[in-house]
Formats: sequence, structure tokens, C-alpha cells
Amino acid sequence: MYTKRNLESTLIHASKSFPALFVGGPRRAGKTTLVKHLFKDYKYVLLDEMDVRTYASEDPRGFLEEHAPPVIIDEIQNVPELFSYIKARIDKEGKPAQWVLTGSQQWALMKGISESLAGRIAILHLYPFGIDEMLHTTNQGIKGIEGYIAGLRKATVIKSNKISVGDWILKGGYPESLFSNKETRKLWFKSYVQTYLDKDIRGNIKESNLRDFERFIQLMAARTAQVINTAELSRELGVSLPTIKQWLTLLEASGLIFFLMPYHNNFGKRIIKTPRCYFMDTGLACYLVGLQEAEHALKGPMAGALFETACVSQLFKRLSVWGDEKHLYFFRSTDGIEVDILLESGNNLYPLEIKLSSTIVSSKVKNISRWLKLAGKVKGPSLVVSTSQQIGNVAEGIKNIHFSLL
Repeated sequence: MYTKRNLESTLIHASKSFPALFVGGPRRAGKTTLVKHLFKDYKYVLLDEMDVRTYASEDPRGFLEEHAPPVIIDEIQNVPELFSYIKARIDKEGKPAQWVLTGSQQWALMKGISESLAGRIAILHLYPFGIDEMLHTTNQGIKGIEGYIAGLRKATVIKSNKISVGDWILKGGYPESLFSNKETRKLWFKSYVQTYLDKDIRGNIKESNLRDFERFIQLMAARTAQVINTAELSRELGVSLPTIKQWLTLLEASGLIFFLMPYHNNFGKRIIKTPRCYFMDTGLACYLVGLQEAEHALKGPMAGALFETACVSQLFKRLSVWGDEKHLYFFRSTDGIEVDILLESGNNLYPLEIKLSSTIVSSKVKNISRWLKLAGKVKGPSLVVSTSQQIGNVAEGIKNIHFSLL
């Protein structure tokens, strides 16, 4: 059964203006299902099969004649040389939405798009299911950060079909993981990692480093929601610092991790300026660190980091639909003032604290209170995201909301 995605409205809107559309994102996030659903009458060709890939690579003109637009070309990263030929066809007849392309995000792929199709293609990203998509509570009428915050501020009731926090963290958002039992889910994630290593990584690093790279992913999962110390990773794995930085770039380009930048406009304090790293999917992170039960994920040493990762990832997915993910920050000063999330919109900053707790009292939001005094006029309404079902104000100007409302 098809599940409605937040990206639909943005993709439909872009299809009215751009000759080509590109939907990128991590493998198995639902890209093919989405574009096939929205563009039902389009031809479809998959570049994953060797004979099709060889044909497209050796005779691109013939391939594009046979698969004339409107067409969906899936996994286009396998034949990036097609971009220049698609560009030539667009320049001859630039009707909207004639080319719908999908692919995993890799540097070679994005470089080909930017060099050949700049100004002719809408670049969009689809990630694993967000919690609102899982609960079928998507609201595509929301168009930006201010509307999103306003909706959260107005919320008074938790949806009756809410998901448990343990399941949310343990299963993540990949469709196959969501609807699998424990054994099948473990096997699926094992196969996912192997496919990722074979198809996305093998050609980008030395063959001798593949095993180290797999250990690197596991170490990164254990460090989700933290500032990453590249020198420490280099020493632990026994590989060079430039190699660690290259591997971080590969993980980010593949959509498996993202970085949250610190907000460092002058508030009269010394600010920590190193970004934090988050896994895009907590289900994958749990698999990589060996967590197989919801209880272990919720009560183990990584519980707080995994809940924070789930919430920040949900915000990242939401904002990416509107192209606003670059307006997502955190704040930390050297004298101890820390806010988990700052959302920037215009001249306003909206602070959010994330608490894995079913009891929220004013003493638990003192960091936001301190930040509000520091920020002055730029502050907006403040929120606490928690597991507490008591929705409402916990201090002056600070409201608690349940995580399922994100």
C-alpha cells in the first residue's frame, strides 16, 4: 500500500516549471515508489541491469531515442554520461517534467548534474519515512518553518495512533525495516550495508580499506548526536586524517549522515564552532551498534543520543521538503549554555530542547531560559520535545510537545 510522502507537493510544484526533475537520497528510501506513483503514465527504465547500463553507456543517443520522454530513468548514477545528452535534448525542447531521474547521492552524480543540467533541473531529496509519514498525519499545507512552528504551538492532542518511542528508534524509517520482524529486520540491514559497500563505496576507496570503512561506519553510529573528533577516529582505525575526512564526505553524500552546524552569530559569548554529526536513520544506527530490542535502545547508554538523533533527523527531513534544512542549527557556548536545536526563519530563531523524559518541569528547560535571555529580540516561541504526554507550557514562553507531533 502506498504511503503519502511530504515531498509530493514540492515535486508536483517543480514539475510545472523544470524540464528535468532529480530525486536523490539514500538507497531504499522510496524514491522509485514515489516517482512511479506521481508519474504513472511515464515510461520507466532501470539502469541497474548490466545489459541496459551497457546500452546506455555505449550508445546514449540510441538509448534516449528508445526511451524518449516523458520518462523515468532510475539509478542514473550508473551512467552519468547521459546527462550531457539529456541536456542537448532539453535545449531543443524544454517542456516541463519530461525527464524524471532518480539516484543515490554520490559526488560523481551531483557533479554531472551541476555541470550539465544547471538551471534545467530541480534537485530534490527523499529520505526514509518521517514519523508523520508513518502515522499518516502529513500536512502538505505547511510551507515553511514559521508555519511548522505555529502548528506545533497550537497542538493540544496526541494522535491516537501514536508510535512507541522504542519502536520509532529501533525500526527507523526504511520501509522494509518498518514492516519486518526482528530476524528479518536484522537480515535486511545486514544486506543493506553490504549493498552500500559494494555499489556506493567500492569504487571510491581502496579495496584494502573496505573492512576499515565498515568499522568506520560502526564507530560513527556509536557517535551519533556528537561532535566528531576526526583525529581520534584516525588513531582508532589506523588510517590517515585525510582518509577519515574523505569517508565522512562519502557518508554525507550517500545520505546516511548529516551535519548540524553551530549557530555562531555574536551573542556576546565564545561559541563552539564544530558541527555535530547525526545518522539519518536510527534503525540503521541501532543495527550497526548491535541493538536489537526496543528496551535496550531506550535504557542503554545511547538512549539519549538515539532519541535526539530521531528528533533531529525528523526536523531535517521536514525542512528538506521546503529547502530549509540549512536553517537548522544547534547552539553551545564555552560557558555551558546549550540548546539542542535552533530553527532560523527571517529574523527569528526558534529554540527546541530534546528530552527523553516523561516528566518535564521548569528545571529541565533552564538552558532554553538562559538562551532566551542571551538572544534578546531575535528569539521566537520555544519548544521542548519529549516523551511526556502532558502537552502545554512548562515555563514562561516554553511549551512541551510529544515527539509524535513532529
